[in-house]
Amino acid sequence: MKKIDNFDFSRKKVIIRVDFNVPLCNERRVTDDTRILASLPTIKKVTEKGSAILMSHLGRPRGKDKSLSLKHIVNKLAELTGKEIKFVDDCIGDKVKLAVSDLKIGEILLLENLRFYSEEKKGDKNFARQLAELADVYVNDAFGTVHRAHASTTTIAKFFPKNKMFGYLIENELASLEKVFKDTMRPFTAILGGAKVSTKIPVIERLMEKVDNLIIGGGMTYTFIKANGGNVGLSLVEDDLLCMAKKLLEKAKSNNVNLYLPIDSINADKFSQNSNIETSPVDKIKDNMMGLDIGTKTIKKFTNVIRKSRTILWNGPVGVFEIEKFAEGTKRIADALVKATESGAYTLVGGGDTVAAVKKYKISDKVSYVSTGGGALLEFIEGKELAGIKAMERR
Repeated sequence: MKKIDNFDFSRKKVIIRVDFNVPLCNERRVTDDTRILASLPTIKKVTEKGSAILMSHLGRPRGKDKSLSLKHIVNKLAELTGKEIKFVDDCIGDKVKLAVSDLKIGEILLLENLRFYSEEKKGDKNFARQLAELADVYVNDAFGTVHRAHASTTTIAKFFPKNKMFGYLIENELASLEKVFKDTMRPFTAILGGAKVSTKIPVIERLMEKVDNLIIGGGMTYTFIKANGGNVGLSLVEDDLLCMAKKLLEKAKSNNVNLYLPIDSINADKFSQNSNIETSPVDKIKDNMMGLDIGTKTIKKFTNVIRKSRTILWNGPVGVFEIEKFAEGTKRIADALVKATESGAYTLVGGGDTVAAVKKYKISDKVSYVSTGGGALLEFIEGKELAGIKAMERR
């Protein structure tokens, strides 16, 4: 497989799989341009000597849903690239072929939402062939979708046995993951938050084979606390996973992993900024209260572990940071990662809510790397083969 830095794009038409699956407000304006910004180095490299045909999905449309048209991305992309963005309201067919034939060196053409066609998710060979026929070169730069065996991420690679490569974004993602999981500096600490244990079981099990310290926060805390016999009131608990939580705690001991759970909790009588709040030991929450953030003792405990770590992976906020009353724990974890980075630790942050927290606290450029992958990142951590990566390695 070729490298983007070494490839000559002169007069080449290049089809790039980007990840423009970005949030839009009610007026259909982009509210978070992180993924678009991440694609710019690859687009710039290609358009210095060639032309770029961009393809992406947006949301989960049922048929051709105009509210999920990629035309809503055009203005933001033009603003960020400083170029006119040509747009065609389809991604295959004669209309698209005509638009591609008119493309000149340095120009950018954005295709319509790939998922307007059910063939995209099915990995349909004919659909992939029609996409491939538009270009001389295929570049995959959508890390957020490499775990999906879709037409634009996997099947299309077969039509470019020689002229295919990763973009800068995927190259950087893979390099950062290698630093965390292969060239690991010790101690290695993983911080896992988020709402549910059920979505993180394979991740927790895999990390226990890799890390020295595992910090658990967020809503999943309370399943572990209840499994240990604690009273968690109205806190989020997955009762069907209490036995699994116990097994995970036992596995940590047998693997000599230091597993850190919160020791105190910020509790509220309702899920609201206007709620009544109080602090209690994490295992002594009143029956009419729910835990929504970590307390000051836990913050001190967690940040002390982070301060002593040399490699840190953070996936999932430790509280309901979207509500200001319950944001302190996540903010202090973010601050601790910045200090650890300044002291020479390698810090990787990933997952949609975690990235949102990093942006909220303006520390994106103060940690080592912010991943654009959600499901792809988790599946990599689990040790699963990523279809979009494997497809590029095949001849």
